[in-house]
Amino acid sequence: MIGALFEDEAYANFLPLTYTRPVFECRSGMFSFLERAQRMFSESSFLLFIRNYLVPTFRRRVSCPVNEPNSIDDDILLINGTLIVNEEVKRLVEKKLGRNVLVTQQGRMALAHLSERVAKKHGKELCKPLTRRASEKLIMECKTLEASNLHLLTYPWDLVNSNVELIEEDYSGLGKKGCEGTMDGRVTVYGDEEKVYVGKGSFVEASVTLDAREGPIYIGSETVVHAGSRITGPTYIGDRTIITSGLIREGCSVGHVCRVGGELEETIVHGYTNKYHTGFIGHAYIGEWINLGAATTNSDLKNTYGTVQVATGGKKVDSGQKKIGCFIGDHAKASIGTQIYTGRKIGVASHVHGFVTEDVPSFTLWAKSLGAKSVELELESATRTQERVLSRRGVKQTREDVELMRTLFEITAGEREEAGVVKERFVL
Repeated sequence: MIGALFEDEAYANFLPLTYTRPVFECRSGMFSFLERAQRMFSESSFLLFIRNYLVPTFRRRVSCPVNEPNSIDDDILLINGTLIVNEEVKRLVEKKLGRNVLVTQQGRMALAHLSERVAKKHGKELCKPLTRRASEKLIMECKTLEASNLHLLTYPWDLVNSNVELIEEDYSGLGKKGCEGTMDGRVTVYGDEEKVYVGKGSFVEASVTLDAREGPIYIGSETVVHAGSRITGPTYIGDRTIITSGLIREGCSVGHVCRVGGELEETIVHGYTNKYHTGFIGHAYIGEWINLGAATTNSDLKNTYGTVQVATGGKKVDSGQKKIGCFIGDHAKASIGTQIYTGRKIGVASHVHGFVTEDVPSFTLWAKSLGAKSVELELESATRTQERVLSRRGVKQTREDVELMRTLFEITAGEREEAGVVKERFVL
């Protein structure tokens, strides 16, 4: 049986994080949703169904077919891209998911085992986010089971909330422990040393504290942790990353090739992102190729200690939570001393200054608190900056990268217009 991940309309709740990636490339724990599904069903080949404009860039990153329904030559296991695929899901598939059986939860399709015939019939509909109407067409041809306890995520803060538990599960599943790199003899480890792993080629300098009393600490390959850092588990740090005297609190997941200093708490950081200097980021989700200037800080708690509301789909959604930080789309930049208010979103390629008290649209130069107008960032400037940033990490900008930026510039024009962003020279 072929595994097939798809997006449904809930991807829009995760914007701006999902402007630049399919929802199943979001991360929680040590892996993305795609990586997690591939690990759990390692005997299966995979197909991927995503929004059409993402296909050119995404095909360069994966080896499996993308938006190719003609590749269906067997039964397929359809998996919602926001479903955390764990042992419980695998047991459900093996014991209850016979051919043409579909699982829904709160009106959303979570899983389906489709025959080759039915899968091919609906293949084109999967090449765009699955609507409720398209789901109903599938339901007409399948036996339907209703689930209530699957981890089917709906909002971006769900990614952050799942991070602690998933790091622990992932660490246990990998079965890695001990030091394959170099750990100075003056490093202090609290708790069970078997809950600490240091990858090949990594170096943990003297006077670093690793606190594994409440959960594991995974440090990837060729990563450096500078003297004076403290890392509290559960925490995951990827490959070729530098922790520059950082205070990394529990529940953090830091991707590959990052530069991280200052304080992080219960935060997910994608790869190639810089938070090199002092400043606090908590209960947040930070995308790729982002630079947070010195002393950039976000609030994750209201002064009233009330629940945080987050603008989603054109309305305010009460998260029911007291602690929510910020959500920052790829290629965004924050200048020195930027202060981001609770529950705010910053769009793709935007540049922010001063106090960010509102959501910032994509491709926007934002400095309202400093008396400046909100100005549209020119597309040429955005792509030129992208080229410079990528080259600093030895990555070459491709034609597909430029075309994606162009497409996103067009897609997000409406949100800039709604926010009153003007097209003129930015003056600060």
